[in-house]
Amino acid sequence: MVRAYVALGANLGDAAAALRQAVQAMGQLPLTQVRRCSSVYKTAPLNTDSGEASVAPGNDYLNAVAELETGLAAPDLLNHLQQIEQQAGRQRPYRNAPRTLDLDMLLYGSARIDSERLTVPHPRMALRAFVLAPLAEIAPELVSAAQLSAVANQAIKRLDHLTAPD
Repeated sequence: MVRAYVALGANLGDAAAALRQAVQAMGQLPLTQVRRCSSVYKTAPLNTDSGEASVAPGNDYLNAVAELETGLAAPDLLNHLQQIEQQAGRQRPYRNAPRTLDLDMLLYGSARIDSERLTVPHPRMALRAFVLAPLAEIAPELVSAAQLSAVANQAIKRLDHLTAPD
């Protein structure tokens, strides 16, 4: 079994419901249990492709991070996460488009993966307060004070707690 961390985000439709449904769906994956979920955080859409964060057009996002314990191989977990996105109506008309659900694998144990389909650790996670704040909430040992300080200028608001299924 491997500990994997997944970032959840949505800014179209009922984003809060999409996050809750995604957590439930992840908990039903084969060989997988949701161990912990962060609170939900509200953030402005960001473009971090350039290496610096800038506000992008679109509705605010709701974001969270879930900790999974899984026996799935990383590519298989990715396939399942993408199926959950598709079931939530995810469209990919262009890079960083608004979305009904976005699931990004942040970490997969201590693995370093660099393939055409998957890069772990997630290459832009350190640029995103909406990833680091919820990750630090559930796994503070994985996020340094320096990393949090580097994204302190990004507006983020902690909302309700997203609970793991029983």
